Amino acid sequence: MTQKLIIILANTDPCDGEAIGAPIVQAMVAATMSFHVEVICTGTSTKLLKSGVADKIRLKSADTRSIHDFIKEAHAAGVRFYYCSQGLDLGGLHKCDLIPECKGVVGAAHLIEAIMSPDSKVLTY
Repeated sequence: MTQKLIIILANTDPCDGEAIGAPIVQAMVAATMSFHVEVICTGTSTKLLKSGVADKIRLKSADTRSIHDFIKEAHAAGVRFYYCSQGLDLGGLHKCDLIPECKGVVGAAHLIEAIMSPDSKVLTY
């Protein structure tokens, strides 16, 4: 049975490249280690998955790659990014407003089910 790593980005400031970079890199590394990895963005962090936002954020000010570049790499490694549905209403967004690497929109039930699964490990930021 493949172990799951669930990374929950709840209130990590999506505009802080240093804060948001670590969990994305950790997700990518876990995926390359053959873990099933989901990054679930909820609360303030949902802004990260809105088209155009992650393109403007850098891990470090001198970095040429954007946080979206890191998301693309993690996605290519198998990481699945999800957007919590409450954020759509709060942000006045639609699914078409999200980056292509976002696998889908999930509700609170998916979040709870994912973290309560006996084969899951959870990191929360």
